[in-house]
Amino acid sequence: MRARRSRSYIFGTVAIALLLMGSGCGYNQLQGLDEQVKAAWAEVQNQYQRRADLIPNLVSTVKGASQFEQDTLQKVIEARAQATSIKLDAQALSNPETFKKFEQAQQNLSGALSRLMLVVERYPELKANQNFRDLQAQLEGTENRIAVARKRYVESVAEYNKGVRFFPTNLTAKYLLGLDVRQTFTADEGAAKPPQVKF
Repeated sequence: MRARRSRSYIFGTVAIALLLMGSGCGYNQLQGLDEQVKAAWAEVQNQYQRRADLIPNLVSTVKGASQFEQDTLQKVIEARAQATSIKLDAQALSNPETFKKFEQAQQNLSGALSRLMLVVERYPELKANQNFRDLQAQLEGTENRIAVARKRYVESVAEYNKGVRFFPTNLTAKYLLGLDVRQTFTADEGAAKPPQVKF
């Protein structure tokens, strides 16, 4: 009888010790961080999709303006096609090449839209068009939402990458969960250079 109690006591003590050690391995923490990154990435994709959905209406409205530069419109259409053709799900966020392609395509689209807005300045009748002004306001709002979504994603990835790289959770990440660091956005080329102001 005593031997049974002793074995039960030892088994219970070992089980509690393993449970306490397991909570220090970061399994649940890493799972939570992974879910935060996935949610933040879904919001980034949602805002990029919102922008892509606005572009056909914007292009149609601009096409209606007489003598508008077709080359500028064509570049926006091509950049949108390229940006929407690259799909990057949360599982591929650890792949630097794929992430870079996605980021570059989105930057190309941003650049094409910026050039379009600059060219629009030469067309007062287009700037006076209520439909164009509404689309422009929606596009500007979406660009702000993209910036916020990217910021949240960068913050989520920073916390996640710490969990994946720091000891002892790095052991759980590598050997138990097979997690790797996730890629994050980088500053646009030339962002470090201050803009030149000419008077």
